[in-house]
Amino acid sequence: MINMTKKENTLRALKRENPEWVPYGMEAVITLQPPIVERPDRAGKDAFGVVWSYEEKAEGGTYPRNGNYVITDIEKWQEQVVFPDINAVNWDEVREKAAAIDREEFLVQGFVEMGIFERTYLLLGMEEALISYFTNPNEMYDLCGAIADYKIAFCEKFHDVTRMDMLWYGDDWGTQTGLFISPDSWRRIIKPHTKRIYDCMKNRGVLVNQHSCGKIESIFGDMCEMGADVWNPCQPCNDLKALKAEFGGRICFHGGVDSQFILANPIKTPDDVREEVKKRIREMSLPGGGYITGPSHSVPYNKAKLAVMEETARVYGREIYGRG
Repeated sequence: MINMTKKENTLRALKRENPEWVPYGMEAVITLQPPIVERPDRAGKDAFGVVWSYEEKAEGGTYPRNGNYVITDIEKWQEQVVFPDINAVNWDEVREKAAAIDREEFLVQGFVEMGIFERTYLLLGMEEALISYFTNPNEMYDLCGAIADYKIAFCEKFHDVTRMDMLWYGDDWGTQTGLFISPDSWRRIIKPHTKRIYDCMKNRGVLVNQHSCGKIESIFGDMCEMGADVWNPCQPCNDLKALKAEFGGRICFHGGVDSQFILANPIKTPDDVREEVKKRIREMSLPGGGYITGPSHSVPYNKAKLAVMEETARVYGREIYGRG
């Protein structure tokens, strides 16, 4: 028995280097929020001037309001977009939080949401953005480039302040059945600029934890090629077993326990949850790691199901490596 710390074990899982157990969630990771708000938690404007509404429900929250978009003419985007001033906000609080973390016990992760694709549809509105990717690819390429320039400067500042070990970078590219835009358009317009963001972090020794919901298997190889270290939340609308078989030597998977048809399905029982967790661990953790157990989407679930998910993950996550 090696008796690793949670941090050591998590790093082994992330790097596919024979962990002692399958981690349940990012159990040795502390995530820090930046001071620039890209998604407000109440109704109001974000740092780019996009207006958000708020819905008071258990599964609710903020969402971008239709109309009054920042960009009203894609050919005039340079006149209409004002990027946030990274140095005009107070970074002291996040700096103090980072300094207080025990680096012997925990990895530090910086949280950066609303990636290139998401920011374009927030600025233009979803319908106009999707049209513009098709009708004005050159303008969209330039807009995405400017957003990436901002993100790179932002990530560099965030790293200077926190010395993060990992970047959680969110950009939802997929729907339930495929990408929002064609794989070719994604490769021409989104990929080159996303790669620059990855490179910025990789050059500083920071792991990249790519968040993307939806069915993105058509570009999964591209994501690995760019250098993503982790993908979350691994929604089962993708063929997770096949992705693990093909790319498991290049990337770590985090998530995958079916939220849509198991955790959120009222007719499914705790036994169904138990079998789903075991299935994902069997398919995704062998050989040698590369899997962190978690739900395929984080929304409120039945507490009894959550308890079964955690208990099964912690027990079977050791048994799978013969250490139960």
